[in-house]
Amino acid sequence: MFAEFAFPIFERSIKEYHVIDDVYQPTQNPYEKGSIEHLLFAKNWVDTVQWHYEDIIRDPQIDPVAALDLKRKIDASNQVRTDMVEYIDSYFLQKYSDVQVKPDAKINTESPAWAIDRLSILSLKIYHMSEEANRAEASVEHRAKCQEKLNVLLDQKNDMFVSISQLIEDIQNGDKYMKVYKQMKMYNDEELNPVLYQNKK
Repeated sequence: MFAEFAFPIFERSIKEYHVIDDVYQPTQNPYEKGSIEHLLFAKNWVDTVQWHYEDIIRDPQIDPVAALDLKRKIDASNQVRTDMVEYIDSYFLQKYSDVQVKPDAKINTESPAWAIDRLSILSLKIYHMSEEANRAEASVEHRAKCQEKLNVLLDQKNDMFVSISQLIEDIQNGDKYMKVYKQMKMYNDEELNPVLYQNKK
C-alpha cells in the first residue's frame, strides 16, 4: 500500500521542519539518497516550506520588496515541486515497465505521483488543522469548528489511501496504464513567458 507507506514519511518531514520552523533552514533528509523514501521526504519538505511561504506573503504589513522576493521563491518552489512529482512518476514507470497492458486498459485522469502530491498537501492540512483544533488560547467554538474540519480531512485521507491503492493496483494488473505529461510550466521559461522574452530584445 504505497499511500500508507508514504504518509508517515510526510508526517516525519512536517514534524522535523517544525522543530526550527524557519523557511530558510536546511533540509535534513534522514533517508538514503536515491531511495524513494528520500524523494518522498524531499517532496514534502518543499511542500512544507511553500506552505509557510504562502503564510508569510499574506502578511498585510509585508515589505513590497520582500513580497516580490518571496513571490519569486514561490515560483521556483512550484517548479521544484513539479519536477519532484515527475521523478516520482518515473519511479512508477520503471517499477511497472514490464506489465502487460490489457487491450481494454483505461487511462486515469491523473498519474500516481500527482495523487501522491495531493496526499502530501493533505498531510500538511491535517497537521495545521490539528494545531488549530488543539490551540489552548483559541475559543471553544474555534477549536470545535477546526475539529469538525479535521474530521473531514482524516476521512479524506482514508479515501485517498483506498483510491491511490486501487489506481496502483490497476496499473500493476494492466487494467490501467500510465501516460506522463511533462508539465511544461511557462512562467519561468524565457522562451514562453512574453514578459521575459520581450525583455531579452
